[in-house]
Amino acid sequence: MSSVEFLYEGLARAVEMILTLDPYVISVTKVQLKVTGSAVLLSVLFSIPLAALISFKEFLGKRILIILIDTCMGLPPVVVGLVVFIFFISSGPLGFLNLFYTPAAMVIAQFILATPIITGVTIAALSAVGKPIRDTAISLGATRSDVVWLVIREAKFGILTAMLAGFGRAIAEVGAILIAGGNIVYWGGESYTRTLSTAIVVEADRGDIAAAIAFGIILLAIAFSVNLCLNLLKRRA
Repeated sequence: MSSVEFLYEGLARAVEMILTLDPYVISVTKVQLKVTGSAVLLSVLFSIPLAALISFKEFLGKRILIILIDTCMGLPPVVVGLVVFIFFISSGPLGFLNLFYTPAAMVIAQFILATPIITGVTIAALSAVGKPIRDTAISLGATRSDVVWLVIREAKFGILTAMLAGFGRAIAEVGAILIAGGNIVYWGGESYTRTLSTAIVVEADRGDIAAAIAFGIILLAIAFSVNLCLNLLKRRA
């Protein structure tokens, strides 16, 4: 079999697995959406207020905190996974929570990875709003809270970009969730902690190229859909 035929056969079977709603594929996809969706939502709820606080408040150590956030934007995923592993393993400081090798541990790992990115990009977006806009609002009688909301509205495109960057970081992650979640699949093919990204690694390593391609197609489709939705929001705004 030539390389072209091999690729075509793998692609055809991958499409068949998706169209026939293969239970294993659906199970893995559900875990991915649940884990990544939860992690990004929690990160957005935490990061945007934090970025606003940092942008509008003056306090001791503010510059150091911003540098720390910028540094954490490049956190090695495997290190994050290792930290979560150490904290939540049965003999770790938080072992009593029984979160080791669970979707919750994976959410925590992705939350840690996404939060510095969403916070850092949001701070940059808020800072990019010109000082004349703030001064004009104040001169027109706006309160401090009015100014904050005005700046957030003006920086909405940057904040959407921050959310997209955080989502991209989370959904493409392999190392951290592999260590934190254990990549567990029940007998019969139902996923417990296996996601699309970890499934691609496993299936490619096993030689099941069709399954790996199927998971890759779904992963790209999810990323494209989120990008499309956010771009539509930008155009409407």
